[in-house]
Amino acid sequence: MQLEGAVITWLGHATFLVQTPAGKRIVMDPWLAGNPKCPPEYQSLDTADIILISHGHFDHMGSAAELAKRTGASVVSNFEIGTYLASQGVDSTVGMNKGGTVTLGDIKVTMVHADHSSGISTEDGGTLYGGEAGGFVVTLENGLTLYHAGDTNVFYDMSVIRELYAPEIAMLPIGGHFTMSPKEAAYAVKLLRPNMVIPMHYGTFDALSGTPQALKDLLQGEAIEVLSLDPGGQCR
Repeated sequence: MQLEGAVITWLGHATFLVQTPAGKRIVMDPWLAGNPKCPPEYQSLDTADIILISHGHFDHMGSAAELAKRTGASVVSNFEIGTYLASQGVDSTVGMNKGGTVTLGDIKVTMVHADHSSGISTEDGGTLYGGEAGGFVVTLENGLTLYHAGDTNVFYDMSVIRELYAPEIAMLPIGGHFTMSPKEAAYAVKLLRPNMVIPMHYGTFDALSGTPQALKDLLQGEAIEVLSLDPGGQCR
């Protein structure tokens, strides 16, 4: 599948860097420093325009505050996470919620449902309420539509995401234990019907044992490309 000027780079776990055809840089679920799968050259990104946070767990927003302060990027999240980051000195938050769409330049970001929890870990070992987990549908300047599912189990209303937004590329968790395994992810693909699936949230820890090959095996005969990237690998 050709991305018509966009470049998607997987930085390990659920973190992606998307460069749009107009040169904007979108960082999805930023866990850079401390992420054992993130290539060293990406652990201190110095440019970003938009940061998307699907939910409050450390492995999805661990680098968000530092990255936002360093780059001045707009941080899009649910209202609760936005409020928390503002209290940590981030002055570029865009709080929203499911069903909402924000337009940042020529890029549209819609928050959709996810079936997961969303606690924010504090330095003293506590947990703050982080609102509900979500996913994002992102429409780039060239019309290319991406779906980052965040952490989620399969849910039947993924068919609504297909009907409303028709994402062409879906980034789906497959590791199991905390999210879908390949079995559930294969069902999610049949509900979403994207042109391409990029597996994520696997292999970082031993418990995340699902593999892209297992997903490919379950989707044999389906006209959907499963693109397995190594950390730092790109789709363009």
